[in-house]
Amino acid sequence: MPTGAVIEFHNITKRFGHVAAVDDLSFRVEPGRVTGFLGPNGAGKTTTLRMLLGLVAPTAGTATFDGVRYHDLPKPLSMVGAALEAASFHPGRTANDHLGIYARAAGIPLSRIAEVLQTVGLADYGTRRVGGYSLGMRQRLGLAYTMLGDPGVLVLDEPINGLDPEGIKWIRGFLRTMAAEGRTVLVSSHLLSEVQQSVDDVIIIAKGKLVHRGPLSSLDTDTAPQVIVDSPNREALTTALADAGIPYSIGRTGVLAAESDTGRIGHIAFAAGVELSVLHRQKSGLEESFLSLVGGGDSL
Repeated sequence: MPTGAVIEFHNITKRFGHVAAVDDLSFRVEPGRVTGFLGPNGAGKTTTLRMLLGLVAPTAGTATFDGVRYHDLPKPLSMVGAALEAASFHPGRTANDHLGIYARAAGIPLSRIAEVLQTVGLADYGTRRVGGYSLGMRQRLGLAYTMLGDPGVLVLDEPINGLDPEGIKWIRGFLRTMAAEGRTVLVSSHLLSEVQQSVDDVIIIAKGKLVHRGPLSSLDTDTAPQVIVDSPNREALTTALADAGIPYSIGRTGVLAAESDTGRIGHIAFAAGVELSVLHRQKSGLEESFLSLVGGGDSL
């Protein structure tokens, strides 16, 4: 059974001229768990992962696997399987040919090719030319490459991006299985909704800075459902809410009433003769929490 490694980023920074793409970032990724590395496009996720894999030199700080930099790993492909961008395949080559090139270069037995194709569900397609593969099959072939060395660590950049529901479901199961085997799984995404059914922990960055880290449950603030309401006569609306004993606050998109029943709020407004322009229930769940952390959405 493969052994996972602790991935650790310690004060890692990357500047391109005067622009800090990654700014003093520190966090750990533990074995046996799926960790989601989240943030909007341009947050610095890919740059961070490229520094982890020695593809970009950090301006400051370190990124290591059990305290060892990627360049210093004796057999990197046997410890770390990584896919940082959409895999590029020669359309005329078969999956067996494609994986064979990397297996020979890394000194991995060619018998491993059939094993990894079986793992990713492509056992019956190894002799088919990749040019005829669907997007989902190409994603699976990319994952087969990361598994060639039977590594204890998987680093995947946006593996779910562009997949259909069946492909998304499969990759979620794949990630969970890899973690259950004791591997360290770090997967990036710009959408929490893509990975929330797969991850145990979340690391969230925005503009190159860490804004949140912890278990997925630490984002779940869905404890007090509320109603967003507004009126052309907001003063009359807030007076009616106050008279009914409904606490409220004023936000950018309307009045946030501490009440879960839109019918009650609508009745209060009707009884007071207040015209409403907005009335809907807001549940502040995982995605809303994520968007508020990264500065997106319509958060009040």
